[in-house]
Amino acid sequence: MSSPVKTPFNSLIKIDRHSTTAIYMQIANQLSNAIQRKYIAPQTKLPGTRALSVILQVNRNTIVAVYDELNEQGWIETVPNKGTFVVDKTQDTKNKLSSKDLYTYPKYAGYSITKNMVLDNPYEHSHCNLNFNDGTPDSRLTHINQLSAFYSANLKRKSNRKKLGYTPTENNDYFKTQLANYLNISRSLQITKQNILITRSTEMGIYIASQVALSPGDKVIVTELSYFSSNMAFQKVGAKLLTVPSDQDGIDVNKVEELCQKQDIRLLYLTPQHHYPTTVTLSAQRRIKLLQLAQKYGFIIIEDDYDYDFHYEKSSMLPLASVDTSGMVIYVGSFGKSLAPGFRTGFVVAPTNVIEEMSKYLHLIDNQSDLVMEQVLGELIEEGEIERYRKKSLKIYKERLKLFSHYLESSFNSSITFEKPTGGLALWVKWKQPINLMQLKINCAKEDLFIPKTLLYQNKELTAMRLGFGHLNVEEMEQSIDILYRNINKL
Repeated sequence: MSSPVKTPFNSLIKIDRHSTTAIYMQIANQLSNAIQRKYIAPQTKLPGTRALSVILQVNRNTIVAVYDELNEQGWIETVPNKGTFVVDKTQDTKNKLSSKDLYTYPKYAGYSITKNMVLDNPYEHSHCNLNFNDGTPDSRLTHINQLSAFYSANLKRKSNRKKLGYTPTENNDYFKTQLANYLNISRSLQITKQNILITRSTEMGIYIASQVALSPGDKVIVTELSYFSSNMAFQKVGAKLLTVPSDQDGIDVNKVEELCQKQDIRLLYLTPQHHYPTTVTLSAQRRIKLLQLAQKYGFIIIEDDYDYDFHYEKSSMLPLASVDTSGMVIYVGSFGKSLAPGFRTGFVVAPTNVIEEMSKYLHLIDNQSDLVMEQVLGELIEEGEIERYRKKSLKIYKERLKLFSHYLESSFNSSITFEKPTGGLALWVKWKQPINLMQLKINCAKEDLFIPKTLLYQNKELTAMRLGFGHLNVEEMEQSIDILYRNINKL
């Protein structure tokens, strides 16, 4: 039986007198922790309440409360005329006392888990001051003061107080109605609020759609160069990906038809407005052919309206969903991309029965929507602010596209090829001669320019990069291109 005198209670127990947790609970929790880790061995006799109060410099009544708590939890027992002892729940194992180890959380679980290699996070982060990305808007262009005024006004409105509680996601009819109107006007859809599911992001919409539409073993067609996040969602369900090439008019629909003639295709995914990553717009003829193939062979089309809000021509190509009369298209996108990321949201447009089924999955993973933010977004639509934001930012992005293209041409004219896109916030740049893109990434990082690996595409036939420009001002463009130029020459 261990002696209480030899137990270093001062090392095992650290009292924070500024904590909101009662002192007796701090002591009880740390003692139970020490007992569980066998730093205080089973059958150890604990000091009397008066003795321990002196050791820890607390009131004796505090220790009485500690022992009562530990007794209730079953860690100690008091034997009349003998004292208080640690309950012998397990075999005694001697451990070296270490107050540092006492507060170290386990690095590995004591149980087995299933590792999913498909879902390994492809995203990287860096502390570099400059970076390229896959084409994100510049949040610095957002009119924060005006947006915050809308949000503040909604928080203060008494009628919105109930929206701050636990409210089901379907209680956002106002925003759904406004969004349906906006999509009907801007994309020539013919939908109502019953055709819309509100999500946190496009990726969440694709994930939920894949859960509803796919089963293990289903065949999914994607382009040879496609969006890695959507591919991950399809593979997680257990679908088999089949790839087809694309060219200057988008996905090769003849190859799609050939696959449909040989195999049962369940789903096709594409970004027709500005294909990811090549920025190519799917031609009108191929859009019509895809819809005909979907109807003929019965496969679903997930249409990702990636970069739809950023087109620089007077008129943009309408979505496939706008002329889908057979209910074969699930249309996913992100609303408010011209705003700061915190003000954006995702959406899914589909036939009512599909939305109802997808709502079940949404309730499971995200049952509490941001109704106040959705109210704000609805008002921004209704008052025309969203469209004004988009038009203002579009002028800036169009100028940045022109300037970024000029910098690339003047710096790498003989080394690269690229087509200036009709919209979007990125360029697809192909190198005429192979270079080690991973080494380029490493070298640029040393000069404070971060290039994520998700922007690099390299195989025997292709050396290319997707370079976003929307987030860069003039000075940042110049600096980034200069660093890229110097390190290309080194390679």
